[in-house]
Amino acid sequence: MGEKEMEHTVDRLNRPAYSIIVPTYNERLNVAIIVYLIFKHLPDTNFEIIIVDDGSPDGTQDIIKQLEQLYGEDRVLLRARPKKLGLGTAYLHGLKHATGDFVVIMDADLSHHPKYLPSFIRKQKETGADIVTGTRYVNNGGVHGWNLMRKLTSRGANVLAQTLLQPGASDLTGSFRLYKRSVLEDLISSCVSKGYVFQMEMIVRATRKNYHIEEVPITFVDRVFGISKLGGSEIVGYLKGLVYLLVTT
Repeated sequence: MGEKEMEHTVDRLNRPAYSIIVPTYNERLNVAIIVYLIFKHLPDTNFEIIIVDDGSPDGTQDIIKQLEQLYGEDRVLLRARPKKLGLGTAYLHGLKHATGDFVVIMDADLSHHPKYLPSFIRKQKETGADIVTGTRYVNNGGVHGWNLMRKLTSRGANVLAQTLLQPGASDLTGSFRLYKRSVLEDLISSCVSKGYVFQMEMIVRATRKNYHIEEVPITFVDRVFGISKLGGSEIVGYLKGLVYLLVTT
């Protein structure tokens, strides 16, 4: 093996295998807990956590800077933006700073428990999947902390999308996923939606491109601290996005 090949091999061994991108906005009460839980549940995994904060006014960035000092700036990376610029662009911003061959996207509000991360990684290794997505809608999956109306709204929206789009995945709007880096780059460049429709478009376009998708059952837990960012405008946006995907994919 030549000197350059040796350097390349050492570089691959040293850099993280997994980049975990966590967008935040006003998550001061949650961000330290989610980081702690990721480290707890991935003790033998080489990973980095890239936190994309959109100018939170509640002091979220101050907490993240403390986490950088605690865990190391090579393990926890604050990559801030000046203001809220959308979920899709947050992932794209994080991806620019990611060094792993695989990218995990997850929420900071504890609705996505890091205890499922080993299952995502194991499923990808076993199947060679391009995408592993968490699902609330198969055996052993579920939702905790939602009232009946929100459960019915979520289920109805998912059934409607399943019927119209035939996406090849049971949970379209979930945002707890593991991607091969190259696949995520390809899909993000193809997607035009913003907000909650973005997750649905990612899966629909992945299916149309014949990417291999696997699922892991998860229990989604409603946020413990902070205020939900889902409102009426997001529901209207979802319906508009559904029509757009029906026409264009």
